[in-house]
Amino acid sequence: MSGEVLRSSSTDGILTLTLSSPEKRKALNRALVEALIEALARAGRDDEVRVVAIRGAGRDFCAGADLSELERVSDMGADENLEDARRLGALFASMRTLSKPVVAVVHGRALAGGCGLATACDMVLAASDARFGYPEVRLGFVPAMVMAILRRSVGEKRAFELISLGETIEAEVAESIGLVNRVFPAENFEA
Repeated sequence: MSGEVLRSSSTDGILTLTLSSPEKRKALNRALVEALIEALARAGRDDEVRVVAIRGAGRDFCAGADLSELERVSDMGADENLEDARRLGALFASMRTLSKPVVAVVHGRALAGGCGLATACDMVLAASDARFGYPEVRLGFVPAMVMAILRRSVGEKRAFELISLGETIEAEVAESIGLVNRVFPAENFEA
């Protein structure tokens, strides 16, 4: 269905959450953030779930924020912007405090908020064709929300480089700096 932003399926103790609004490139908008928070809370209460895997439907993992929401953000007041930031912070906090491992399964692009979502996971598995980056700085947005978790993964100097230059890096480079745990050949990544 076109309004569906998140699909879930469970097999052998693995809850797979699939970002599923390809027409919006799985934009990390309010609806998706809320759906992820709710799904993670349910996973925490479900004794059958041992691991949560987050992936994207279609060509990419997640291309970041919904540009139409970014336009709306520029017109919002300070209180509304603060609430929006708190909601995203709550998602990242729920991922970090979940008593079960959360694994990002990344193919294609994981950019901006999508890269932040992957970075917040306990483990990142990537296809060799995956690309990572925080290009929102080129639009005037500072990816401050992810800085603490990014620094934990790659170190302070590398984190600063990633968020200040806004460059996109390949999966192998992401693995070499600690952003990604393992890279698998794209042709058999699903297996």
